[in-house]
Amino acid sequence: MDALRDSIEPSEPVTPGDRPPRLGRVPLVDNTVGMLRDPLGFYDRAGDHAADVVGYNVAGTTGYFVCHPDLVERVLVTDAASYEKGALLRRSLGRFIGEGLFLLEGEEWREQRTALQPAFFRERIAAYGETMTDFAARTAAEWSDGQRLDVRPHMQSLTLDILGKTLLDVDIETTADALEPLLDALRHRLDPRSLSAYLPLWVPTKTNRAVTRSLADFQATLDEVVAARRREDDAARDQRDDVLSLLLSLGEETMDRERLGHQLLTFLVAGHDTTALTLTYAWLLLANDPDAQGRLHDELDDVVGDRRPTPDDLFDLPYLDAVLNEVLRLYPPAFTVFRQPTEPVTLGGYDISPGAQLTLPQWLVHRDERWYDEPDAFRPERWIDGLEAALPDYAYYPFGGGPRHCIGMRFARMEAKLALATIAREYAVEAVTEPPLSLAMQITLSPTEPVEVRVRER
Repeated sequence: MDALRDSIEPSEPVTPGDRPPRLGRVPLVDNTVGMLRDPLGFYDRAGDHAADVVGYNVAGTTGYFVCHPDLVERVLVTDAASYEKGALLRRSLGRFIGEGLFLLEGEEWREQRTALQPAFFRERIAAYGETMTDFAARTAAEWSDGQRLDVRPHMQSLTLDILGKTLLDVDIETTADALEPLLDALRHRLDPRSLSAYLPLWVPTKTNRAVTRSLADFQATLDEVVAARRREDDAARDQRDDVLSLLLSLGEETMDRERLGHQLLTFLVAGHDTTALTLTYAWLLLANDPDAQGRLHDELDDVVGDRRPTPDDLFDLPYLDAVLNEVLRLYPPAFTVFRQPTEPVTLGGYDISPGAQLTLPQWLVHRDERWYDEPDAFRPERWIDGLEAALPDYAYYPFGGGPRHCIGMRFARMEAKLALATIAREYAVEAVTEPPLSLAMQITLSPTEPVEVRVRER
């Protein structure tokens, strides 16, 4: 571990005035074609480079991969005030969640984050535990011994049920009918392999038409949900403390129809799709590593036994925590963080101009052999052997970091662990799909094919 700490210096010395190296001989052409053909491979090219700041130009956007934990920390934490989410995110997501917490900036962001924070206090999140295990147990009850299944749709249904009941307290079945078509359309639109990812929404491509149509349907559904909530009497409203109620309490002048829709879509995407993917990747990795799965089952048997797990049990389940850490290291659903400097900055000795797009990729940093032995291997025990204390702080950041870290981090981690523990008490999983997976960088890091396992009753 001492050797790991000693390797924290940037990988290549820089002379003042040097420009960052760039990918490709003709970046605008080479980089754009590379991103269209194989986005993940394009990222990997940056990870293979000797430098920790690597330039690119995709479809006219000049940017830099930032791949050293110290530099990531500087952008997200130390000098956070010098950066904003940036033009790229606003172009791609602004029409859908531009007024949501993810993209807001400045005082408006601080006010709304402060208003929403009570829904994510530790004590409040712990109160959701029983709901989380109830829905996970229902999911397990729908399975049968020997069944072969694609786990992702099951995990999507589970996490949407949990989110709808706990954070939004809405009829999620009705909402899901409008949400899933919108998410599917957005995944296609934001996939960098798609031409629509580089075109304005008004260009009538098949994908853009699907997005426009499904967005209107989703907004109409939200209008019905909000109208029903506003019809409640004062006594009923006073008993609620979910996210939707907190948003409505800000008043219609602050939280108009568009802003409310953007906030709710932000939470539905961030609180549903990301955790569903985390659980999907967890079952895949456990199914392909019987030893790790056996160790997890032994820990659950010792601590939980025949009852359902509770939030208090999680303090006594270190291997479960290690499994989750390792899943999020290898397959972080939020695979990169974007920032844009608002003033001239220096990173790794290089001068970066305002307006440049910075890409801080968890996908690369989490698999860097400078920080992780056998970085592509699934080894949960690494997190029990003292790795976390030895790592640079931002060699691991699945939920981002700094003042803009994910507000739902505690919620997501508890939900994932309780779901894994509840279902793993009932079933073991056997490998059908094997790594490596074919992955797409869409809204999230998503598999392009079904992720199948066979379930066995324990």
